[in-house]
Amino acid sequence: MKTEILRASGNDLSGICLRVKEIWESGGLVAFPTETVYGLGADGLDSTASRRIYAAKNRPSDNPLILHIGDQKDLEPLVQRVTENAEKLMDAFWPGPLTMILPKSSAVPDETSGGLPTVAVRMPSHPVANALLKSVSVPIAAPSANLSGRPSPTKAAHVIEDMNGRIDAIVDGGDVGIGIESTIVDLSQEVPVLLRPGFITMDMLAGVLGEVQVDPAITREAIIGHRTITGAPKAPGMKYRHYAPKAPLTIVTGDPARVAERISSLADDRTAVLAPEEHAAMYTGGQVLTLGRLSEPESIAKALFDVLRKCDAIGARRIYAEDLTSADPGGAVMNRLLKAAGGSFVNVNEL
Repeated sequence: MKTEILRASGNDLSGICLRVKEIWESGGLVAFPTETVYGLGADGLDSTASRRIYAAKNRPSDNPLILHIGDQKDLEPLVQRVTENAEKLMDAFWPGPLTMILPKSSAVPDETSGGLPTVAVRMPSHPVANALLKSVSVPIAAPSANLSGRPSPTKAAHVIEDMNGRIDAIVDGGDVGIGIESTIVDLSQEVPVLLRPGFITMDMLAGVLGEVQVDPAITREAIIGHRTITGAPKAPGMKYRHYAPKAPLTIVTGDPARVAERISSLADDRTAVLAPEEHAAMYTGGQVLTLGRLSEPESIAKALFDVLRKCDAIGARRIYAEDLTSADPGGAVMNRLLKAAGGSFVNVNEL
């Protein structure tokens, strides 16, 4: 398959929208930028198109897809009922990096929902994504546009690396703004439950909804302890290995100077070291890849997946990363980093 590269530049997206609409209406796959990461989109109400997404990504079929819509009114046909909590979250955070899970309507095929009775829906704020979604009359199922298990794509080049020759087209909209996937909150039960942390934090959700619980499976302790989810996961990223570079990754916690000293003593030229800019000069061994600034947490989120891919590009055989909890009040960055590390998390004194 030849993959078209459609470059979105300027404000006139009409030509790209027409081409993407044509592909989606014929059951094809198009990757496109959102404010979080690049998504791999297809008609979310077409079970065959959804199966093509799973095949292109090598994604387990019980890992549900997120439906993307271009207007709040497009939510109603996809769910059994738009609840009061859903209305509150839409008013507060849509369009934006928030995904809501609700009991699905009969319009949503099982292939899209991963066989679950619920559906995940979000309304992105990225101008290219918004224009594309408004150009079609169906919701677009769009997981991240990477091979399953790989770091999510935050640049068109990442998508090309994983998906060239596997999908119909890639819309190049430049680098994304946030760099980690959307927050997912389950509204299908009485008390809302956070299933995936993201830019919309637990505190922000609680400020709108009041009580919000955290799914035990996404806690640091559960990830480090390799807690196993049985059955189908309720949201993307909960059950399967995610975000991982090719080399083994270990997260090291402790005093930064001591961490840098110990890692430097173990590192060689095939060792990648992931550290914030403020600490980079402390390392005397390994190849240091900076992860943004501790003083600017949003820069760390934006850089994370790109840096994980750079570990592969430099041929790293071992990767060490500093514990970034202090720069991650919402827990989203460490959630991804711990999953990329397969839960490998040690104190510097144990290294």
